[in-house]
Amino acid sequence: MPKFSPMWLAALVCISVFTHAEENAGATPETVSVLPLEDLRIFTKAYDHIRNAYIDEIDDRTLLEYAIRGMLEQLDPHSAFLDASSFDDLQVHTTGQFGGLGIEVGMENGFVKVISPIDDTPAARAGVEAGDLIIKLDEVNVKGLTLDEAVDKMRGERGSEIVLTVVREGVDQPFDITIERDIIKVRSVRSEVMAEHYGYLRIAQFQVNTAVDLKKAYDKLIEKNKDMRGLILDLRNNPGGVLQASVAVADLFLDGGMVVYTEGRLKGADTEYKAEGGDIARDLPMVVLINDGSASASEIVAGALQDHRRAILVGTRSFGKGSVQTVIPITDDRAVKLTTALYYTPNGRSIQAQGIEPDINVERVRVTAVKPRIAVKEADLSGHLKNAKGGEDIKAKEDKTKTELLNKDSQLFEALNILKSLHLFQQQKNDDTASVEVSEAG
Repeated sequence: MPKFSPMWLAALVCISVFTHAEENAGATPETVSVLPLEDLRIFTKAYDHIRNAYIDEIDDRTLLEYAIRGMLEQLDPHSAFLDASSFDDLQVHTTGQFGGLGIEVGMENGFVKVISPIDDTPAARAGVEAGDLIIKLDEVNVKGLTLDEAVDKMRGERGSEIVLTVVREGVDQPFDITIERDIIKVRSVRSEVMAEHYGYLRIAQFQVNTAVDLKKAYDKLIEKNKDMRGLILDLRNNPGGVLQASVAVADLFLDGGMVVYTEGRLKGADTEYKAEGGDIARDLPMVVLINDGSASASEIVAGALQDHRRAILVGTRSFGKGSVQTVIPITDDRAVKLTTALYYTPNGRSIQAQGIEPDINVERVRVTAVKPRIAVKEADLSGHLKNAKGGEDIKAKEDKTKTELLNKDSQLFEALNILKSLHLFQQQKNDDTASVEVSEAG
């Protein structure tokens, strides 16, 4: 290993100054900053001590890579150094298939924080929740690990198990969750018809083809139910994904206008993303569900539909990940992922660290109905007349369905009620208008 010397230091400083000057060619004197020579000396002294005195011998290339990683990790939770493996991970997330547990994670105070579990994955089935802090992985303390190292430990062969030690708000003590690893295939979009006349669309993650898949799912809903009266778009626990996919999804329901814009320091960072004309739902009443696991691309869609008053947002405040990351290659197989801009909604609201506030705040809770002590109805009276049209059975079935949905998903239950209320209001308004027209004609 070559000896670290003042000549090496001088070469480093010269290269740094030359590179800096090249990057600032053409800039005015006021905008060119001078590299801090004394601080570079401090860096090289620290480098020299680590290189010569650390208990394990580490080569220069590894140490310099550590230095780059350290710089990026100190900037914000989303800037990072990408090696060849990290490049593969980035591509895998956009295509929607990867091995592991099925959770979107970040770092907080040295621990792994769950942004959201992905639908129908081992983590979601095991009960992992958005906001959980993972402090141990198979008895290995997470504190001191980088995010990449923690993610590597969570991945493994299909069928193998891992124990996560989790800290959860509202729970006094850390507890363990055992999860069996699997091949994670994220289905971006799913759909169903609810209560006969109301469509439900769920986006689990924004992938390259999400908008195309969503359009197909919506068309199938309309085929099943021509008399569609309202639409629910569920973005809860959606960690985000491809920016262009979020713009394309918002575009499906907007008749033109701004979707999102970005602002940053780099040339070209200030960009506007606009919707083209044509709302596939043709102004059908719409509710968007969000929660603290809705991040990034899902916040872009929610913010755009809210600002354009195209949908009512229901749920809880979203995650607040409103920054843009740019992947900048530095070698053939290495790159830096750097935060270069911030997202803003059409009305100029910053998403970063603020999130999107729903129009109607609804916590997800388990509700128990309060029943009167004596609940005697006409149907309970001996010898009561039967309903000639079978209304009793229909009503009992509807009540049971409502109770099941309320206990299973109170936020979805409220979203459905809102859509029904909007339909009833519009129906009454149309009836009143028709009555006035008939009276005037008479």
